[in-house]
Amino acid sequence: MKSPSDAINFIQCYETYYIPIYIVTREGLKNNSQRSVAEQLMTIAYENGVNLFDTAEVYSAGKAEIILGNIIKKKCWRRSSLVITTKLYWGGKAETERGLSRKHIIEGLKGSLQRLQLEYVDVVFANRPDSNTPMEEIVRAMTHVINHGMSMYWGTSRWSAMEIMEAYSVARQFNLIPPVCEQAEYHLFQRDKVEMQLPELYHKIGVGVVSWSPLACGIITGKYENGIPESSRASLKSYQWLKEKILSEDGRKQQAKLKELTHIAERLSCTLPQFAIAWCLRNEGVSSVLLGTSNPAQLTENLGAIQVLPKITAQVASDIDKILGNRPHSKKDYHH
Repeated sequence: MKSPSDAINFIQCYETYYIPIYIVTREGLKNNSQRSVAEQLMTIAYENGVNLFDTAEVYSAGKAEIILGNIIKKKCWRRSSLVITTKLYWGGKAETERGLSRKHIIEGLKGSLQRLQLEYVDVVFANRPDSNTPMEEIVRAMTHVINHGMSMYWGTSRWSAMEIMEAYSVARQFNLIPPVCEQAEYHLFQRDKVEMQLPELYHKIGVGVVSWSPLACGIITGKYENGIPESSRASLKSYQWLKEKILSEDGRKQQAKLKELTHIAERLSCTLPQFAIAWCLRNEGVSSVLLGTSNPAQLTENLGAIQVLPKITAQVASDIDKILGNRPHSKKDYHH
């Protein structure tokens, strides 16, 4: 599965090779019109072959899961035609309502399923590592929820290759179920983990990558070329860190490189976002690409990345690497 996603005020979507997408809400849909946009986005996604929808217990303090569940129920889509995933770690305010203890994994997933109005999810992700919980306890708890029909598979998010390998080793040692994929940040300016550390896991134990932020929180859209637009994410108080990043010396260098990449995108008859998403999808270890969209036009544009994918040949990839100058040095060339 290859998908798009990265969210502003409300929704996130995935697009995958078979064109799955995931939709999520982070900061909450504050009114009915925004909720109708969520439904509109999911409908466009589903009708265009998207089948993967992802969320997390922490997004909008659980409201994202409620909205996603309500839309699925209202649309009467067959459950077997959907891939639904959620993430656990930050559940509630109490110490017992967060982390990856057996207690929170089981109770947290039960809560997610209630909000989603579903009997099971397809993948439950550990939303970050938990140094306070023994790895064996985490793997046993994930195996438990799978064996009890609450999830089909489990995966990790923001875990290191070493932590994923430890989980795999524990699973094999005790005849438990290992993780199947890792959610990792991956875009034109963030390559090391996905291209250097994770390929070994992909080839040795079959752990795939669900990558997120293919547009680097909007930096790769080109909207910040001449500063910070008023309506942009970087203009929000809660995204001060993004504003500082864009205006930094490194940020200005990135914008200069994006200008050069725009010429390649024009040559391929696509937009910069489509080009960037297709570039992510091209990596053989990437199963899905998560991206976020806040309106139908963005979603439709992002879905067009699938048509761009075949155009990114080895020569085009080489041209991209020359402009970026950040290709990790690896023993094996993972480009097709």
